Amino acid sequence: MDLESVNQLVRSDMLAVNQVIQEQLRSGVPTIPAMGTYLINAGGKRLRPIVLLLAARMGGEHSARPIPLAAVVEFIHTATLLHDDVVDGSELRRNNATANQLWGNAAAVLVGDFLYARSFEMMVADGDMRILATMAEATSVIAQGEVAQLENAHDPDLSVASYFSVIEAKTAKLFEAAMRIGALINHLDQQSETALAKYGSLLGIAFQLMDDALDYSTSAEKMGKNRGDDLADGKATLPYIHAMQHATPSEQAILRAALDGENPADFAAVWEIIARTEAIDYTLRVAAEKAEQAVACLSSFPDGPEKSALTFLAGFAVQRDF
Repeated sequence: MDLESVNQLVRSDMLAVNQVIQEQLRSGVPTIPAMGTYLINAGGKRLRPIVLLLAARMGGEHSARPIPLAAVVEFIHTATLLHDDVVDGSELRRNNATANQLWGNAAAVLVGDFLYARSFEMMVADGDMRILATMAEATSVIAQGEVAQLENAHDPDLSVASYFSVIEAKTAKLFEAAMRIGALINHLDQQSETALAKYGSLLGIAFQLMDDALDYSTSAEKMGKNRGDDLADGKATLPYIHAMQHATPSEQAILRAALDGENPADFAAVWEIIARTEAIDYTLRVAAEKAEQAVACLSSFPDGPEKSALTFLAGFAVQRDF
């Protein structure tokens, strides 16, 4: 199994998801479809709708029902990105100008709000209160995670526990919800539902850990955003936290100054400390452990192409360079 095989497995479903997305972006307010189409065409891995589709198909559901729900997950993810870029003042995402750079902060926030609202309209149309409850909780948790990350900004003494609390909320929760919805569509038993949801959470954690490692170690061209953005935004991610814990006092002073936001960070000096403390290697090891734990959650499910695809995606999350 490779990424192309995964994409081929869900290709027809994802084409249908894209059609639903375009239909649901229709509005008499021109900015909404214009910004929505721009964001969708900008690309992205689409992992969240893909894992929902895989979970639903693995459970034996062959109807079109998962299609609009996969679109819901992508809408909510896109809304969080819109709001994140405004909060962070980001100018680049996926090698393209951010929506807030092109349309302004106010429009980006409001279109994000529209995507949230449209998502809940679509879930009401589906009619399953369990799915509606799942996504209502997820969006609440995600928002709390974003606020917590804002509160933690520029804190060089952020604990590992606080860091994981944030990424479990802001990133892992939507992966968890996507997998849980796949289970709910199939009316799986509680044990199977919990296993799939846990897979999603662990996949999301592994994915975010890899993103945090790549922010220090990969070019802007590959990442689609500026290298060192997390540091510039005052975010103490796991590589930074590990480096702080293993740095000398003079090195800690450099790291603190880089995160305080008052002066442009000396990225070269920070990178030397990150490298000397092996912070990237440490982060990658933790990410690999989370990916392995995610795969273990699938052990009770019968073998098949969807299970193989989910297994591959756990590995892909921590082996990619973009």
